[in-house]
This record gives sequence, structure tokens and C-alpha cells, in this order.
Amino acid sequence: MLYYLLYPLHDQIVGMNVVRYITFRTFMATFTAMAIYFLFGNRMIRLLSKKQFWQTVRDDGPVTHMDKRGTPTMGGILIWGAVLLSVLLWSRFAEPFVLIGISIVASFGIIGFLDDYRKVILRDAKGLRARWKFPLQLVAATIPALILFDSLGLSRELSVPFLKGVTPDLGMWYVPFSVIVIVGASNAVNLTDGLDGLVSVPSIVAFLAYAILAYIAGNAAIANYLSVHSVAGSGELAVMCGAVVGACIGFLWYNAHPASVFMGDVGSLPLGALLGYVAVVTKNEILLVLIGGIFVLETISVITQVVSFKLTGKRVFRMAPIHHHFELKGWSESKVIVRFWIISIVLALASLSTLKLR
Repeated sequence: MLYYLLYPLHDQIVGMNVVRYITFRTFMATFTAMAIYFLFGNRMIRLLSKKQFWQTVRDDGPVTHMDKRGTPTMGGILIWGAVLLSVLLWSRFAEPFVLIGISIVASFGIIGFLDDYRKVILRDAKGLRARWKFPLQLVAATIPALILFDSLGLSRELSVPFLKGVTPDLGMWYVPFSVIVIVGASNAVNLTDGLDGLVSVPSIVAFLAYAILAYIAGNAAIANYLSVHSVAGSGELAVMCGAVVGACIGFLWYNAHPASVFMGDVGSLPLGALLGYVAVVTKNEILLVLIGGIFVLETISVITQVVSFKLTGKRVFRMAPIHHHFELKGWSESKVIVRFWIISIVLALASLSTLKLR
């Protein structure tokens, strides 16, 4: 909004020229979203507590988690309120990529809200059943994927990290591949959201990395120099990534151990979906496995546990997702969290190195 209001004045007011730069607007979106969460975080927590939107805790989990009962959840509502307001203020939101990103946040946010509603309001520990939740996610991801590749003509070539010039064309299979990326990322982030602050920092790191990748993809000169896909208009997604980073930093202020509020599925499901979406648009889908390595590790641990138990009747881990396994091995919650943060930072730095190691 501010871009459309202020940039036309750059001929009369020299300082207004700065709003044309994506980097400036990305920083401003970050600070705006952060400020919104800092300003309204306490009010949000009091409201959630008043409405008794309290976190449900598994009885079979670590004993230390019993103290988390009574902690308000669904703090993700304010995350996305801050992100959307920041994006509307600082991005060129008329760009199709931004509009689709907003629609993905909205659709997956609704699915997450329904899940939280059943858990928190109806006191149904299982939440929204998989037979409803998964098909809804597929629909919420398929429609944007079809628009991307049919209406906007996004390339169907797949970038392979570390290999210059290796870009296999998936053709008609790119749509289902993109759906898997978006839905898979959504559920991976959701599975990771189990400890105080555990999902916040890896999300901040991942969106910082993709803000850089979105800026590069949207700048034809830089993209050509680095031999990566150039996607016109994708640079505006850097502003959206910046807004997510700011909102997550604000949320982390209240979610740091011991947490005063939890994100809930209304926060984590769209967080992962948006991350997967940005990966698809910037043509860095495979790189998401490295950038979001913590999310991938958590998901693999759950899949491994389920498959092992069904086939052999034995569990590989003491408890899944894997962060609970380390807790039950005797690691303190803070140690698990910080070590997972360190891993996420290292993986993000390694992923950005692929821009030159080709």
C-alpha cells in the first residue's frame, strides 16, 4: 500500500525513491510485523487465557510437560495478523505471487483453526481428523499450484543444488510435486512445534534464507550471474518472508522457555505451507530439504516410528517426534531447543553456499 502511495511522489520528494527497493521494504516489513507482535502480544495472551484457549498436553509425554497445561495457545493468530498487515503496507501486493501467498496463508490458517478449535474448544485431543485435514490441505495447495503453472506460466524445470545446468523438466508432474512440497512442509513444521521456541528459530532462519533466494530469483542480473532460475516478480516474496521473520521474532519473545503462549496449528500449518510455496516459486524446492532440515528430521522420525511399530511392533525412538526422544534420554528442554537451533543455522548457511558451489 505504501509503495503505491509513496513511490509516485519520488519526483517531488527525493526520499520517496527508497520505497522502490525490495531490500528497504523487506527490512521495514520485518520491523513492522515485529512491532505489531510486541505491541499486542500481552493483550493477545490475556484474551486467549480469558477464553480458556489452553494447550492440550499428551499424557504419555515427558513429565515436565505437565507444567504446560493452562498455557494459552493459538498465538499464531497474531503472527498472521502481523504478517498480513505488514505485507499490505510494504509489498507490491498486487503482484500475483504475493496474492497467492496470502491465499495460502489464509486457507491453511483456516484448516489450522479448525484443528485447534476441536482440540481447545471441543476438548477433542485428536483435533481435526486426518480424513478431513489431509484432503483439505491437498485442495488448499493444488489450486495455487495450478494457477502458478497454468495461468502464470511458472517454469516446470527443477533446480538441483550443487549441479550447474542440471534442470530436469517435470512437465505435468510439476503440479503434484509442488503440492507435495507445500503440504509436506506444512505438516513438517506442525510436527516440530512441540517445545518452547523450537519451531520459531528454525522458521526465522529458513525464511531469512528464502528471503535472500527470493530476492535473487526476482533480480534477473543476479540470477543469471549465479546461474539460478530468474522468476520475474518473485522478489516481492522477500518482503513477505521478512514480515514472517519479524512476526516470529515477536512471537518468540513470548514463546521462549518457559512459554507464555503457544503457536497452535493455526500458526504452524500456514507457516510451513508458505515456506513450501516460496520454495516452489523461487525454484528451490530440493534446497528446502537442507534449509528446513530440522523439519525434515522431525517428520522422518515420526514416519520411521510409525512404520517400525506397525511392521515389527517395536519403536525406534523412545517417543516421536525426535525432540521428545532426546528429552526422555535426559536432555533438558532448553538443551534440545538450543541444539536444534544451532543445527538449523548451520544447515541454512550450508544451503546458501550452493549458490556458488555449482
